[in-house]
Amino acid sequence: MRKNTSPAEGTDYQCRLPLSSATLDLVSGLVRGHLKKIGSRWRKLPPGRIALIVLAVLRHDQRLSDMAGGNDVSASTVRRWLLAAGCWLLAAGCWLLEVIGLLAARAPRLDRALKAITQKGGIVVLLDGTLVRTRRRTGDENRPNYSGKHKAHGLLFLALTDERGNLVWISAAKPGRSSEITTARHNKITARLWEAGLGALADLGFTGLDDDPDDPVIITGRKATRGHPLTAAQKEANRLVSRERAANEHGFADLKNWRILTKVRMNAQHATTLLRALLVLTNAEVQR
Repeated sequence: MRKNTSPAEGTDYQCRLPLSSATLDLVSGLVRGHLKKIGSRWRKLPPGRIALIVLAVLRHDQRLSDMAGGNDVSASTVRRWLLAAGCWLLAAGCWLLEVIGLLAARAPRLDRALKAITQKGGIVVLLDGTLVRTRRRTGDENRPNYSGKHKAHGLLFLALTDERGNLVWISAAKPGRSSEITTARHNKITARLWEAGLGALADLGFTGLDDDPDDPVIITGRKATRGHPLTAAQKEANRLVSRERAANEHGFADLKNWRILTKVRMNAQHATTLLRALLVLTNAEVQR
């Protein structure tokens, strides 16, 4: 039997993109408006096709060279990791970074997100943290991103959801060795909740975040200590908090449906931009 080693040219790589047309229209509209704003005369592909390629990369974690070859463009056109003064070069033709930057700019700040929940009549939010796996680095850069809790390298993010599990805010990335309670204090979440007049439910990792035992803003479960086991009432209270917090896990599940988060290959600053862009896309796709 003769072995055929010639490349299969003329064959397009296809996959199903499980996203709504509204999400595609959102991204293509942002690209179209940005091109008009910067006065771009032309691009290799129209805004709708650019949005489709970027969404496929984000959703399925496709190799950029594969997506470029199937659309008659070069890989360098789809991906140009350029930095200038710490900002993305949005007008340099780097489609992926261009769209991520446009989407991340629409992500709400913490105070505005809490204010929006208050205006809708909400009284409580759900607080939790998650570790996004990253590629292992060598040398001294390997240590900060290693999480002893998860036994893996990654970046720590905090997120707030409403009572139904819709994501409303996500924090900046912190090294994986950071603790959730320290990250929450750095973001001044307790003070922001006080200003908005909201409460929060969190897991045992945030115990001690709120120092006011008489009128706490953040409610967590109770921890058992050596020689002081939990009473039946305290166990029941923990079950009630866990039941109300279950919706928070749905929000993280929706976010991690974007398979580019399977293993992030960028530093903390760029990962923050990526997560906030995915927050906008997740809210456009899923609303409970």
